[in-house]
Amino acid sequence: MSLGYAEKLSYREDVGNVGMPEIFDSPQLLHQKIEELAVMVRESKHLVVFTGAGISTSSGIPDFRGPKGVWTLQRAGKGVPNASLPFNRAVPSLTHMALVELEKAGLLKFVISQNVDSLHLRSGLPREKLAELHGNSFKEICPTCKKEYLRDFEIETIGLKDTPRRCSDKSCGARLKDTVLDWEDALPPEEMDAAKEQCRTADLVLCLGTSLQITPACNMPLLSLKNGGRVAIVNLQATPKDKKASIVIRGLVDKVSFPERPDMKSVVLKEQPFSLQRETSMNRSFVMLLTLNFSDGCGCSSSSIEWPVDFLKQNGSFVRDRSLVLQGLQHAAQQQSRAGQEAILEREGLPRAETSIHALVTNIVRYDTEYMMKAAAPMVAWMNSSGSLPKRHIDATGCYPSSPKKQKLATYHRRKGLNS
Repeated sequence: MSLGYAEKLSYREDVGNVGMPEIFDSPQLLHQKIEELAVMVRESKHLVVFTGAGISTSSGIPDFRGPKGVWTLQRAGKGVPNASLPFNRAVPSLTHMALVELEKAGLLKFVISQNVDSLHLRSGLPREKLAELHGNSFKEICPTCKKEYLRDFEIETIGLKDTPRRCSDKSCGARLKDTVLDWEDALPPEEMDAAKEQCRTADLVLCLGTSLQITPACNMPLLSLKNGGRVAIVNLQATPKDKKASIVIRGLVDKVSFPERPDMKSVVLKEQPFSLQRETSMNRSFVMLLTLNFSDGCGCSSSSIEWPVDFLKQNGSFVRDRSLVLQGLQHAAQQQSRAGQEAILEREGLPRAETSIHALVTNIVRYDTEYMMKAAAPMVAWMNSSGSLPKRHIDATGCYPSSPKKQKLATYHRRKGLNS
């Protein structure tokens, strides 16, 4: 969880048991339990996962009750622990990504999270399949129209307070609020009701990296038991709900999500795959550049679109004839012998934002039909054939000329916010 979040919380003397010893199952027992859990997951019809701070520790975010947890060190008078990297640069862990794959496979129906680190959303988990019981440090909400705003920076406040920004909806404009709860704040009804309903429906609730001590959230997994469901717990420390669980695994959640494979080598990403730089000052204009990477079927690897940001509202909106614009782009690509032709199809100016749709022309790869037919013949006939070797042709501009020329057409929709 966020260290900033921990520092912003109101003081509370009783935060439950902290600093409890960590328990590790033996490698043999751990492997046996993982196999058993895998069978339970495969056989489940409605799997719900309940997550706590323990799934984010491998992302560089300290937990609360572990030996080096936030509340453990605070109770010992040692202050807040140091994070290994800034909170907004934390990336989803192996467990986060495993949950995404389970959802894509149709096994995972819903995730209930007590975390405020936004890593479930960053991992790609659909918002409609996630309940964030304690809020999100990177999310604001409009109290009037309920529109959510997910930011790439940590919101300044907690406790459902007003933030410096307003709703961008032209028919609303209300002051936004942070979504993170303080101790005295009640759980958001929409998130809590959805979580309870999912737990009642679940035939398996899998609790990952949580000590199950914070009420009322900690009682939700047990709702599945009333309808014949089961509870599984993966946590290094004992929890008050262990006796109710069908299986309790004492191991790191990442090791349970991705068990060690002696026949495979681990891959470590040495550099961050992306970098985001923000321009928060509105005193000077700048240029934004968007690079689109094409698939292997295109003759060129990428093309770029750039546009200036001057914080001034554009004059008027317009809609251009798409067929004429695309014909012009095709002609320009053929004449100039290069791909990546781009033009604006339409633009709409809003009170605090601008929406535009762009068209982009690039080239595609064409393969010899004659060769493809020969490849389908028996190997002997192919070897005796006097035909030429297979050729890879690049149709259109920017690479190798061939005729007739073909362009791959695409439209790109972007929204440029005029508020920081």
